[in-house]
Amino acid sequence: MRRATTFALAAGAALLTRRALRRRIAASPLWPMPALEEPVSGRGARRSTITLKLTVTERTEPAEGVVRLRLEALDGSELPSWEPGAHLDLVLPSGLVRQYSLCGDPADRASYTVATRLIEDGRGGSREVHEQLQEAVELSVRGPRNRFPLVAGTSYVFVAGGIGITPILPMLTAVEASGADWRLLYGGRSRATMPFLDEIEKLGGRVTVVPEDECGLPDLASFLTNSPSGAAVYCCGPDPLMDAVTAALGPGRTPHLERFAPGAAPAGAAFEVELRRSGRTLAVPADKSLLAAVREELPGVSYSCEQGFCGTCQQRVLEGEIDHRDELLTDAERDNSMLICVSRCLGKKLVLDL
Repeated sequence: MRRATTFALAAGAALLTRRALRRRIAASPLWPMPALEEPVSGRGARRSTITLKLTVTERTEPAEGVVRLRLEALDGSELPSWEPGAHLDLVLPSGLVRQYSLCGDPADRASYTVATRLIEDGRGGSREVHEQLQEAVELSVRGPRNRFPLVAGTSYVFVAGGIGITPILPMLTAVEASGADWRLLYGGRSRATMPFLDEIEKLGGRVTVVPEDECGLPDLASFLTNSPSGAAVYCCGPDPLMDAVTAALGPGRTPHLERFAPGAAPAGAAFEVELRRSGRTLAVPADKSLLAAVREELPGVSYSCEQGFCGTCQQRVLEGEIDHRDELLTDAERDNSMLICVSRCLGKKLVLDL
């Protein structure tokens, strides 16, 4: 495997000097960094039900196939605060809801910045963003909320693949300002397809950039082995990358992961669902989602992401044991509700308040 290219640029070439970074973060109400508990994707994540009306005020292309959007309030008002790792739910013109990481400056309360890569064979959300979200377009946004929080620590290791750099960017700014030890491995198919590469390179010698067409696949085992043993490890990117990071760390070390989509859920058994208010009982086969079964009887039931991320399909459960497979609900919400797009029944029957 070819050696990864490591950039060690002079401090004067950085986007912000360390002194400037510290001044910038110190002025933010988010600093000092709160001592957060270890995040578990979805469970316990801070969830916001705020819906904002925003407009696209700037659209740029930081890499091939990637669009970056700057969003501001229609009335120019201050936006809710957020912390590194947070994301927004964008309600697209078609009604689809898609989640995108905030990749701007948490101290900037006047705007939010998100970026997305066009997925040619995806489910249509990224294409709609690329084709329809032009400057001056208005849209509804939910959030911000955070299921990928940055824990307090003295050392960090970041691994990002392609568009997976987006939630990592604000984290780098925060840990650099805190004086913590950190290093980053940033990989992608080619330099041209890697968004924010110029900004990343200017952060200095703790950055390892691995364009696959130049260097092959990154040597994750070597990179992680040479990292501090107690460092918090953060990874965002395609599933194979995150699986490889988890395997390379070995037993006893668990990385913080931000997935583009939930991992494959194990197959479930068939069960029945009673729709109490409608007076109907339905069979849910093992190969059909509860949402699909319910919508055959009640086509007006709301849904969007079908991946357990957005919460649109959340329903109250009156009876039955729930097999939660979502990436969103809190422990309290899981006591009596479920996301019917992905979650199922652990027993023979569920009763929904529908």
